[in-house]
Amino acid sequence: MAVLTLSNACLAYGHVALLDHTAFSLETGERVGLIGRNGTGKSSLLKIMAGLEKPDDGQLQVQNGIEVAYVPQEPTFTSEATVFSTVSEGLAEVKAARERFEAHAEGEDLDALMTFIESRNGWNWEQRVDETLQRLHLDPDLAISGLSGGTKKRVALARALVASPDVLFLDEPTNHLDLDAITWLEELLVAFKGAIVLISHDRAFLDNVCTRIVELDRGQLRTYPGNFTAYEGLKAQQLADEAVTNAKFDKVLAQEEVWIRKGVEARRTRSVARIKRLEDLRSARSSRRDVVGRVKLEVSQGDRGGKIVAELEDVSKRYGNRDIVKNFTGTILRGDKVGLVGSNGAGKTTLLKMILGELQPDSGTVKQGANLGVAYFDQMRDHLDLNATLADFISPGSEWIEINGARKHVMGYLQDFLFSPARANSPVRTLSGGERNRLLLARLFAKPSNVLVLDEPTNDLDIDTLDLLEDLLADYPGTVFLVSHDRRFLDNVVTSTLVAEGEGRWREYEGGVEDWLIQSRRAKALAAGKPGASAIASATKQGTAADSRTPVSVAADTAPAAPAVAGVVVQPKRTLSHKEQRELDELPARIEALETEQAELNKQLADPEVYSKEGGNVAAMHARVEAIDEELMGLLERWETLGGR
Repeated sequence: MAVLTLSNACLAYGHVALLDHTAFSLETGERVGLIGRNGTGKSSLLKIMAGLEKPDDGQLQVQNGIEVAYVPQEPTFTSEATVFSTVSEGLAEVKAARERFEAHAEGEDLDALMTFIESRNGWNWEQRVDETLQRLHLDPDLAISGLSGGTKKRVALARALVASPDVLFLDEPTNHLDLDAITWLEELLVAFKGAIVLISHDRAFLDNVCTRIVELDRGQLRTYPGNFTAYEGLKAQQLADEAVTNAKFDKVLAQEEVWIRKGVEARRTRSVARIKRLEDLRSARSSRRDVVGRVKLEVSQGDRGGKIVAELEDVSKRYGNRDIVKNFTGTILRGDKVGLVGSNGAGKTTLLKMILGELQPDSGTVKQGANLGVAYFDQMRDHLDLNATLADFISPGSEWIEINGARKHVMGYLQDFLFSPARANSPVRTLSGGERNRLLLARLFAKPSNVLVLDEPTNDLDIDTLDLLEDLLADYPGTVFLVSHDRRFLDNVVTSTLVAEGEGRWREYEGGVEDWLIQSRRAKALAAGKPGASAIASATKQGTAADSRTPVSVAADTAPAAPAVAGVVVQPKRTLSHKEQRELDELPARIEALETEQAELNKQLADPEVYSKEGGNVAAMHARVEAIDEELMGLLERWETLGGR
C-alpha cells in the first residue's frame, strides 16, 4: 500500500515548468533514488513530498499516522549547541509535550498530553537519543561548531532518525562524506525499515542502496525498477525509441506543411479536417520538450611540460604530534591520472601541496618537473565572486575567450556549459550548487594548463555532466590529480591511486578504488600468511569462474584464524606420490623464476624511455606480465594443495 501519493503536480519558476502534471507514489519499504539534471527541480520536489513546500497545483496524500523526516543538502545547526541537544530537536514536539505534562499547568488537558506522549513513546526520549547517538558513533558532548562537514552530516541524519520516521527524505546525503562514511551510510539505509526517497549523483551509492530509480526529466517523473545499473540500460533504450517516434512525427508534420503551402491546390480542396490536423500537429510540436542539450567540455591545454611532474623521496610532514605523511616515495609522470583517497582530515591536500611544491616537507626531497601549468578546482568554492555576473566571472574585462588557439565569444562559451545568454548578466549568487560547480569548471577549463587539480569536482554535478567530465579527463594529455569520494568516477578516470593507510602512511596502487580494495585485501592476506590467500588472489583475477583446479571457498578477511581454516575445502590427507612429491619440490624454483622475470618486466615498463625505444614491444611486455600473474596464481594454488596433503 502506498504511504505517499502525489498526483497531477505542477510547479513552475518563471516560464519553465519543473513539474508538469506529474504523479508519484511511494510504497512501504521502498528505497527510491531521485535523479535528474541540475536545475530540473529535484530538491523542490523532495520538499513538496516532505510537506515543506506546496506545489502550484496538484495534491499530496499521506497515510494517517505516517511520520516523515527530511535531511537537507546543507543542514543548518545552532553553533553553540551540543550534538545531544541538536539531535534532540528531532523529538521537539515530544519534549515539549512531556515538559507541559510535568508542569501540570492550570487548564492543561493532561489526558490528551499523556495520550500524545504515549503514542510517540516520549516518556524515555533521552534514552532514544542516546541509543541513536551510539548507533551513529557520535559523541553527545561535542560542540557543533567544532565538527567536520562529514560529522555534521551524521548529526543531521541522527536528528532525522531519532524520531523513528516511516519515510526518510535525503538530499545529497553523501556530500562531505569520505569512503568509509559512505559505506557506513549504505549499510544504515539498507537496514532502515521505512521508505526512503533520496537525491544523489553517486552512481555506486545508488547501485548499492536503491530498489527503484525515478528520473525527473522535462517536468515528468519516469520510473525504472531496480538500481542505477538497471536504469542505464532501460534509459538508453527509451531514448532510442523516443528519437524514432519524434523523427516520424516531424516527418509527418513536414509533409503537412508542404501541402498547406502548395497554395492553389490546398485552397481548392479546402480539406477542413486536414487543416485541423495540421493545427493539432503544430500545437503538439510546440508543446513537446526535447531532450536538453549536453554540456560541451573542452580544456585549454598549456605547454607540454617535461616527462616527470614530481619526484618524492622519503618525504615526511607532521603537524604537532600527528604524522600526516611519513616516508613517502613516489614518481608522478606526465599523463598520469592520480586519485587521492583517504578519510576526511587524512592529509590529502597536504600531500598534494607537497607534490606541487606549494608546501615544503619536514624531511625528504621533492623535485618538480619543468613548465608546470597548474589549474585548480576548489571544493569550497573560495574563488567564486558571488556579486560578479557569469560573463565577468568567466572572462573579466573581455567578451572573448581563447581555447587552444581558437577565439570564442563568452556567450557561446557559457552556452556550452548550459547557461543561456539571458543568464549571462545574472549574478553568480543566483545559481544553484550544481550550476556553481559547472561555472567553476568553465573557468578552470578556460585557463591553459598541463596539470589539473580537482578537489571534489563531482559534488552537485548531474550524472550526464559526470559522464562527459570522465571522458574529458580520460582524454586529457596532461596530468590529473583527483580528490574524490565518488567511487565510480575514480574507477573510470584514474590510472593509479594514492591511499592513506593511517599514521601518515601512504601507498600507491595501480588502478582505481576497486583495484585498490582488491589489491589491499590480497596483500593483507599474504602478509598475514592466511591460508587461502592464494585463492583470494586467484578470485580477484578471475572472479568466480570455475576451472579444473581444486575448489576453494574464501572466508572473509575478518574471520578469525583457526587450525582448520573455514572457507577452504579440506581434502583428506594422504601420502604424496613420487611424481607429486617431485612436483612439490620443483615449485619454489619455478615460482621464483617467474617472479624474477615479472619484476624485470615491471622495471622495464616503469622506464619512460621504453615507450619510445621499444614502442612495438610494450603491448607484448604487458601481455607477458599478465600471463605470468595468472601462471603464478595457479602455481601458488598447486603448492597449497600439495603442501596440505
